Amino acid sequence: MTEHFDARESRSPEEREAELFGRLPEVIAAAMRAPAYAERLAGIDPPQVTDRAALARLPVLRKSELPALHKAKPPFGGFVAGPPSGFARLYTSPGPIFEPEPEGHDAWHSARALFAAGFRPGDIVLNTFSYHLVPAGMIMDSAARAIGCAVIPAGPGNTETQIELMAAYAPSAYCGTPDFLKILLDAAGKAGIRPSIRKALVSGAAFPKSLQDEVAARGVEAYQAYATADLGTIAYETQARSGLVLNEDIIVELVRPGTGDPVPEGDVGEIVVTSLDPRHPWIRLAVGDLTAFLPGPSPCGRTNRRIKGWMGRADQTAKVKGMFVRPEQIAEVGRRHPELGRLRLVVTREMEADRMVLRAEAPAQDPALAEAVSGTLQAVTKLKGTVELVAPGALPNDGKVIADERPVA
Repeated sequence: MTEHFDARESRSPEEREAELFGRLPEVIAAAMRAPAYAERLAGIDPPQVTDRAALARLPVLRKSELPALHKAKPPFGGFVAGPPSGFARLYTSPGPIFEPEPEGHDAWHSARALFAAGFRPGDIVLNTFSYHLVPAGMIMDSAARAIGCAVIPAGPGNTETQIELMAAYAPSAYCGTPDFLKILLDAAGKAGIRPSIRKALVSGAAFPKSLQDEVAARGVEAYQAYATADLGTIAYETQARSGLVLNEDIIVELVRPGTGDPVPEGDVGEIVVTSLDPRHPWIRLAVGDLTAFLPGPSPCGRTNRRIKGWMGRADQTAKVKGMFVRPEQIAEVGRRHPELGRLRLVVTREMEADRMVLRAEAPAQDPALAEAVSGTLQAVTKLKGTVELVAPGALPNDGKVIADERPVA
């Protein structure tokens, strides 16, 4: 309970705050060398931004804006001063949002999250996050390697191959979505294989209490991390099981959705993050998720602030099976099928897995049209979903495009 990744995790809150805001002016000055930040932060004097009140006066950049900004000024919307060739790896996430890999052996600052989940040198990690175009796989890969773990770069899917890998390498640890962890444990049981996995860091999807209990009953201690492709790990669960502790080297605010105004203590607000990497800084990036701060430090001895975890979306973007699905993507499905009327993507959970159903107004119940729309939905979102055609006027005229009906974990 008292073993920490480094001494920074247990320093006084005052020391941490002084260090973060001591670094912030230099980071803002570096950001303003990029044309988009120079325009957004025009008139800002970086040496004056040395506390939370001053930071709160800067404009918020919403993640939902990035696809349009990146399209207008590819690849990074003018928010990066250097050329793409200056980075080691270049990624894309649905939207599309284009992302360069930060510098460093633990590029997304995720090693301390794995350490808090019990990962140690000598562990073999089955990493089932995707390595293809999106950064998720390398986020956890680089973190595990920074600790001294060996990594199986398995990626998602291919359950039979994953079971063969588990039998051959006997991994002690798992990284991936909680849904896929259950799938692997189920498949191993059916194959008569006793899984060697005893610890896990899960992210990218809901981890409700029912699934937590099932995984624990199978001998796996699974902990949650809250991370994004842009920022890396923002917060992570510890052995205290008491909220998620904020990561070091970032400044987190909670603001009233649709504004940049910090919410009163204890209120639910939208997560806004300022990162302190001068090469690729994010200044007040609103990620679209809701949470609330928990009072006091964690019982595990880490002194950074804690959040309750994911408490819903500030906008209509939903994360399904670890992938973001955006209203703009549903609109693209409609553009490709002009015969459709209103569309609504309904996201639910069935058998501890995410499920999405696109309800589409159509003049007739045409199975061929439903099949075509299903193909378009998968092509646009990179996720499979069911299509239900409904009569014109059957969907509410309330502007909602994505209805996330999953229980809040």
